[in-house]
Amino acid sequence: MYAASLLACAAAAPLTAHEPPQCLDDACHLQGRVAIAGDGGSGAGGETIAARRYGSWGFDTAGMDRSASPGHDFFAYASGQWAKTTRIPADQSSYGNFRVLRDLSEARVRALVESYPKGDPASGGDAAKIASLYQGFMDEASVEALGGQPLQPFLSELKATPDEAALAGVIAARGGFGGGMFSLFVSDDQRDPDRYTLYLSQSGLGLGDREMYLRENFAPQRERYLSYIAQLLELAGWNDPQGNAEAVMALETRIAQAHWTRAESRDRDKTYNPTALADFDRVAPGFPWAAYFAASGVDQAPVAVVRQDSAIPKMAAIFADADLATLQAWQAFHVTDGMAPLLSNAFANAHYEFREKFLSGQPEPRERWKRGVSFVESAMGEAIGRDYVALYFPPDAKAKMDDLVANVKLAMGARLDALDWMSADTKAEARAKLAGFGLKIGHPDEWRDYSGLDVRQGDLFGNAMRARLFEWEYRRARLGKQVDKAEWGMTPQTVNAYYNSVKNEIVFPAAILQPPFFDPDADPAVNYGAIGGVIGHEIIHGFDDQGRKSDGEGVLRDWWTAGDAAKFEAQAAKLGAQYEAYEFPQLPGMHINGRTAMGENIGDLGGLSIALEAYRRSLDGKPAPVIDGFTGEQRLFLGWAQVWRTLWRDDALRQQLVNGTHSPGHIRAFAPLRNIDAWYEAFGVGEGDALWIAPEDRVRIW
Repeated sequence: MYAASLLACAAAAPLTAHEPPQCLDDACHLQGRVAIAGDGGSGAGGETIAARRYGSWGFDTAGMDRSASPGHDFFAYASGQWAKTTRIPADQSSYGNFRVLRDLSEARVRALVESYPKGDPASGGDAAKIASLYQGFMDEASVEALGGQPLQPFLSELKATPDEAALAGVIAARGGFGGGMFSLFVSDDQRDPDRYTLYLSQSGLGLGDREMYLRENFAPQRERYLSYIAQLLELAGWNDPQGNAEAVMALETRIAQAHWTRAESRDRDKTYNPTALADFDRVAPGFPWAAYFAASGVDQAPVAVVRQDSAIPKMAAIFADADLATLQAWQAFHVTDGMAPLLSNAFANAHYEFREKFLSGQPEPRERWKRGVSFVESAMGEAIGRDYVALYFPPDAKAKMDDLVANVKLAMGARLDALDWMSADTKAEARAKLAGFGLKIGHPDEWRDYSGLDVRQGDLFGNAMRARLFEWEYRRARLGKQVDKAEWGMTPQTVNAYYNSVKNEIVFPAAILQPPFFDPDADPAVNYGAIGGVIGHEIIHGFDDQGRKSDGEGVLRDWWTAGDAAKFEAQAAKLGAQYEAYEFPQLPGMHINGRTAMGENIGDLGGLSIALEAYRRSLDGKPAPVIDGFTGEQRLFLGWAQVWRTLWRDDALRQQLVNGTHSPGHIRAFAPLRNIDAWYEAFGVGEGDALWIAPEDRVRIW
């Protein structure tokens, strides 16, 4: 099971069959689409696709608004001019420095993919498979000519299911394709980190989160979703599209009522409930568990760890109570919705109009080549990453990151020793956990083997299905086996980072090691504020409200004294209240969910605090130089703010606040600073300033 990272993940439907790591922000996916560092490097066709540099010392001073008061609006002070002059691209719902890097990576991956020679994918190796996957997606004329034909075998199979058990088997046999009432995945066992185990989680909602179905202010989204269900069922040729759409909507509303909230679903004390497969009929009657597990190929597993134990029985009862025709229509819709981007324009445009344009406010669809790159990366991301690293990962980047991580870890150790609220017993455990942190930088040492993936020329839909099943089988076959400690949860070309609580490791793909996060030629203060803050953020995830529940070996257990835990939780509650108080004038009534975003907010505050400590230690007692009138600590805080430059479309921001696990980037640029004394001193922020928090009310955890 993966713990948190810098960005949360929300991209196109994944082809993976296990729970992804939470990412640095809410715009990237496990098999990432984004790019790496370095000084440019040569593209596959000899073209140089260079990383952007920021100012003369690593910060874009031209993007500041110096008329803004740092203590009133630090985001405007650091990035106000950038915000005034930057426009969100028409094919995006938000925009900022993460998106800049993703665009760079996308261009680099495109150059790679389009350079691979055409050949027989059965004998031409990874390059030929990637080329065939991409060419199949880019052959728009063939896709258009097929219309919705590729769907029909799957829809016919659904219509032919004689009962609920057969339907559950059809859903499971597809490796999760089209969704279902529940989600199965295989991952490291949280109580036995050396072994893989089976997990079962709630699922089944096309709008993503239960709040979208239950809160009154989302009535327009529900109304439009109902129309979308009917539209896709009609395109698919399903009978009575409107009547079935209403039945599907009613079914999903009942499922939403049974679902746990996002905050509840991230509570690791409550989400580890091992249940023998033979006991599911007793604890959650009404669902054909035997057929489901057998068709998934996991029926030999001794247990499944149930994540939402009180929701699953309710959902099983909902399944039992629903009529077969409604369940079939529900699956027909989700199959069509899941594969619409791979079908003719009638399907793809309907999907875009609802999911990107209506829900997220994105005015135009992404160009086809961009969607093609995403498709190929989701199927064979690590194979692309191998070539990507050879072109774009500078050999000295790992060594420099090793030094930075070592310095930030030392700073974390010093802060642990200095804590006045933590007892000696808990400190000893925390120290042991910090000492055991693993570190992965750049790329895997061993690359994924895709020789078993069956790719066929001109079969886009089939290739997508086989890629999904290939991924599921890869994960499923690990059940009960020893965990591969060397495995990565992200491809090298992913602009992100993460902490894995079960492996107790922090991971930095090659893609994030470039400006504005990391620039070997930049002022050290900026690097410490940017990549140092990222390193600190990931380290702190081992000690946030959920990561702290695993020990140095990755075992889920309580190693805190009761008194220390109570003190921690009191400070965390104060932090959550701060974030929940932020208002979004363009979205009345919308707020950050402090409990859902708690881990990320703790990561930001603690991560930046230890990055500051590490920077101070790096000076070795010498004064920091003043550059362009900015002190070292001012530059560090500006470096942090620059990373989180973000502009939002209103609809995208609404989705982020409901479905995301991270606070919006423009909030992250300043919110943690309000609890750091040095920020007040650096910019002369005083009691009359809007961002002022009295010293006794500042949150001090790590």
